[in-house]
Amino acid sequence: MRLSRLDSADPRDVLRALRGAVLGAGPAVALGAPEGVPDDVPAGTAVVVTTSGSTGYPKSVALSRSALTSSALATAERIGSGSWLLALPATYVAGVQVMVRALVAGRDPAILSGSFTPQTFTAAASAMAASEAGHRIPTYTSLVPAQVQTLVDAGESDAAVARALASFEAVLVGGQALPPALADRAAALGARIVRTYGSTETSGGCVYDGRPLEGVRLRIEDGEVQIGGPMIADGYLDDPARTAEVFVRDQDGSRWYRTGDVGSFDEGLLRVTGRRDNVIVSGGVNVSLDRVERVVRTVEGLTGAVVVPTTDERWGAASVVVLSRPALAGRSETHLLAELRLAVKAAVGAPARPRELLVLEEVPLTSSGKPDRALLRSLLADEDGLAPRGE
Repeated sequence: MRLSRLDSADPRDVLRALRGAVLGAGPAVALGAPEGVPDDVPAGTAVVVTTSGSTGYPKSVALSRSALTSSALATAERIGSGSWLLALPATYVAGVQVMVRALVAGRDPAILSGSFTPQTFTAAASAMAASEAGHRIPTYTSLVPAQVQTLVDAGESDAAVARALASFEAVLVGGQALPPALADRAAALGARIVRTYGSTETSGGCVYDGRPLEGVRLRIEDGEVQIGGPMIADGYLDDPARTAEVFVRDQDGSRWYRTGDVGSFDEGLLRVTGRRDNVIVSGGVNVSLDRVERVVRTVEGLTGAVVVPTTDERWGAASVVVLSRPALAGRSETHLLAELRLAVKAAVGAPARPRELLVLEEVPLTSSGKPDRALLRSLLADEDGLAPRGE
């Protein structure tokens, strides 16, 4: 099957290509595919999504029509069906799935015009109000935590923004963990937040508020979260070795996606505790930077802080807390670092205490709204770059 490369990131162009690829007989469409990706794809492929490579390894994930529509139908079964607002980049899996859910429901998605701001979001949400046979059509959208933060910050002083956020039947939030304090603030404004867990390899979110969607299988193997079901990707284009490593089969032929996440699955509830590949060894002790980051984000004003690794002459490795200058909120770096070290020591242990702060004008994000951890690591590794600051 031939692959059509879409050069445009315009959501309307992507929507047209998806309509043909998912619902019709159109060619498979490649979104963000780098040079070198083959033009031929397996039969049934609808979309090839190349990840942002925030961890330093771009991957071209092949998603079938069946996987995408299975995911869309399972979402509708869980939260309902209606009109969708696209407020995410159209070339990433979360944006793709907003459009696929709308198409499967027989509707075109509303599209947020221009940059994402509280004003553009409010305008787009207001324009979606509609009814059929005297009944209001439910509305839905999907956001990343940084967007939720923007809307909550504005909504706490602007009633129009708060009403727009509260107007959605459900707001799916994924891409990274949503800090509990931010979730509480959003709920106080009337937002119905649904936390999602998944990845490009699972056609987007497939676990909502800790519980798998219909058809999704979960298991924990050697501490790793593994996912099976009809929404799993076919694999990575032109990378059979990595496909075989990440997508494994049981003796009965069942396919499982190895997420690389560590967690537990008890009484039908998934709890993800960190990443296998986000662990440092500091002074001979394994330290999960995900656990450190969760503690750091409980401190007032630091819901957007990021914890990244760095080398350490004495301990071999250590962690640095990266935050934006406004997050200091008048606190000295010395006092804030001391507060963070005490909090992390109490929750995780002394070896996990962050060594330093890196204060930037703003924390860099990838185009999909996630912290750009690869860039931050490179900054810390570059002797001529920005040096970590600690007093």
